Amino acid sequence: MYLAINNIRGRRNFFIRDSSFDPDRNCWLSRNLFDLGSNPSDYIEYPGGNAFYLDEELCDRLADQVPDMDPCELEELFWPFIKKDIRDKLEPFQCRSRSKIRERKKKAQKDLSEEQVQIFDKRRILFLRYGLTDQRRIAQLPRKYYTELLGKSRDEIEQYFLQLESSLQPLEYKEYVYVIFDLPQYFTESFARSVPGGLDQDKMDEYFLKEICRLHDDQQFWTCFQAGKKLHEYLRRYVIMFFDYDFQTGDAWNQYIRDFINSRRFHQPAAVKPSMEMDEIVEIFGEPLEELQKMNRRALTKLFRERAHDLHPDKGGEHDEFVRLTEAYNELLKGMG
Repeated sequence: MYLAINNIRGRRNFFIRDSSFDPDRNCWLSRNLFDLGSNPSDYIEYPGGNAFYLDEELCDRLADQVPDMDPCELEELFWPFIKKDIRDKLEPFQCRSRSKIRERKKKAQKDLSEEQVQIFDKRRILFLRYGLTDQRRIAQLPRKYYTELLGKSRDEIEQYFLQLESSLQPLEYKEYVYVIFDLPQYFTESFARSVPGGLDQDKMDEYFLKEICRLHDDQQFWTCFQAGKKLHEYLRRYVIMFFDYDFQTGDAWNQYIRDFINSRRFHQPAAVKPSMEMDEIVEIFGEPLEELQKMNRRALTKLFRERAHDLHPDKGGEHDEFVRLTEAYNELLKGMG
């Protein structure tokens, strides 16, 4: 089972769905199990103390549709919407449930082939989970990078990526789309992968539209899932990311110029006082100072996205904590130059 979010008339609506394999069509299908409305918290009851339980009618309806339903898996779906103080106290016990769920999924996926993973999904997972922007060696990466995409319907995969993409910063949007649609393949300039903002933007727009239309028409990608004649809502967000945002080239180029000038000065400008103390950064990331100092940009970005996924307000986190995490991340990036 998984939690899906859809926009209905401009309002977010939550559904519980599941994926099942159809041997006749040789693909994974998705179905709605329960409409949670706009607020899943309405189905959580608090009898007192640190206890909670899920709505009885909800559990009965799901049990009728999924006879072998695991209560731990259902609880996992609602975990981000449980009151934070109760989550903090029950977290050690919840981790055991999560471990069991991961083991079951791993066992169910062991016989599946890596060829079932679409190249577009591979590019997205490598950027979002591992921070890889140069993906020319994508074919050489081991299977372990993609196992979390196996045994899922196209709808469940897209919902999974919606969650991961929630940790992206607006300044990353266009670069993300540029990488996952493999637009560097169309350019011969040596800086095509490092400074895409310096490329011909009109040509880039043309190539992007070509690639997103090709993906929309790709029957193998949408196997057992009707994309429709209009651009599917799962692809529309990439159009917004690409055309409504820009690359970071301006800031990167200005910083390069400043560093070049300062390196040739006899007098170096005074260091800028950090906006956040290191003790606070260590606290928000939950990692020792020594470990944070050893990390390169890629490792730090991966850690940031993992923490952002937990703290994002849409996942039940606190807005202020999410803001503090973003500030801490930017402060560490400054120190990397």
